[in-house]
Amino acid sequence: MRHPPTLEAVAEAAGVSRATVSRVVNGSPRVRGEVVEAVQKAIAELGYVPNRAARSLASSRTHSIALLVPEEVSRFFGDPYFASFTTGLDRRLAASEYVLNLVVARDDPDRKAVRYVRGGNVDGAIVVSHHSGHEFLAQLEGVVPIVFGGRPEAGISAEPYFVDVDNVAGGRLATEHLLGLGRRRIATIAGPVDMTASMDRLAGFRAAMDDAGLPSTAIDYGNFTAPGAAAAMRRLLEEQPDLDGLFVASDLMATGALRVLAARGIRVPDDIAIVGYDDSPAATWGEIGLTTVSQPSELMGATTVDVLLRLLGGDPDVPHANIVPTELIIRESA
Repeated sequence: MRHPPTLEAVAEAAGVSRATVSRVVNGSPRVRGEVVEAVQKAIAELGYVPNRAARSLASSRTHSIALLVPEEVSRFFGDPYFASFTTGLDRRLAASEYVLNLVVARDDPDRKAVRYVRGGNVDGAIVVSHHSGHEFLAQLEGVVPIVFGGRPEAGISAEPYFVDVDNVAGGRLATEHLLGLGRRRIATIAGPVDMTASMDRLAGFRAAMDDAGLPSTAIDYGNFTAPGAAAAMRRLLEEQPDLDGLFVASDLMATGALRVLAARGIRVPDDIAIVGYDDSPAATWGEIGLTTVSQPSELMGATTVDVLLRLLGGDPDVPHANIVPTELIIRESA
């Protein structure tokens, strides 16, 4: 009877030590890319299957990571940004021994999510779409390594590890582009007031308008949803029907604003130029391609995993703030 391949056999086939194979199997970030490829090739050729249960008992690890989402389920699954971010998580985790567990906790009044994470069911956690008021997340501080997708509000974590873009700079970039096109009656549709990202983008809008000596008071809020942005667009047009520029703090919200403008016969970009934010698939859903600030969400998801794996591996040099660059993607809308 043919015996299953061992860790030693994989090490011999890959030309590395048994310890190196073990590090690769356990998802350690401290192995060079070419070595990882050699070990993974040997694993595939030999058909080696790690004994996860035995390793877990020996190391007191679950090899599971919680994706903790303190958000409405419909919003999380309905926003293309989160789909892309989660794709980045999944693709990067595929090269490790970790599996991803989705934990939805809108307000977690019964502390089920907290109890789950604190109960030793996962080795680490990634938190996305967090709002101010989610102080229950502070109860996870020091329990397991946690990385936030986006800079969290004060009170959620004392010294958070997070992956984000410079949202103030992104909001400024979008608004300055509209100003550069000669638009002067510019409004913005912001996200929720209880999210750091939306308030930072709004701060960037205000700073650019202030620097141009123009009023920055044409502001409404769309809650990062298309229906919310459509309602905000109607209110803005009632207050200032001669708008010639609009910065919308997410591409998904921009789709709602565009529908309202089309229904009223307002031409984009002739009458009003629009810039969105994210460069998500929503930017190209309609007939008019959306100029947008690129937030590389898939890369951000992958980077979040990299940071967490480094923490799980005991790396003492992991930076707390991990900022991914943005850029302006120009399409027909502006």
